[in-house]
Amino acid sequence: MAEKKGVALGEALNLVNLAGYQDGAVVSRTVIDKPVGTITAFAFDAGEGLSEHTAPYDAFVQVLDGEAEINIEGTAHTVSAGEIIIMPANKPHSLRAVKRFKMLLVMIRA
Repeated sequence: MAEKKGVALGEALNLVNLAGYQDGAVVSRTVIDKPVGTITAFAFDAGEGLSEHTAPYDAFVQVLDGEAEINIEGTAHTVSAGEIIIMPANKPHSLRAVKRFKMLLVMIRA
């Protein structure tokens, strides 16, 4: 199969295994990176996170493993495996892994 940026095209992959946990770190792996959008798998060690920021596009998060607190415009949302949350465009948001946490981030540039 063809490969682009480390992900085999046309091959079945296990989402949970795309990014592995590392002590004290945030690990990411790009699945798709196109002008119209990106899909990225993330793994966060407990206590790790992303500081408050904004994005010009809605961001769809699918929680694959663990639990995180996602803060959107000052409101905290606890999310865990099997749940989704959409972070609206141009609204400040941040996240912190309550315990080890994996997510799939989908951003469509429209």
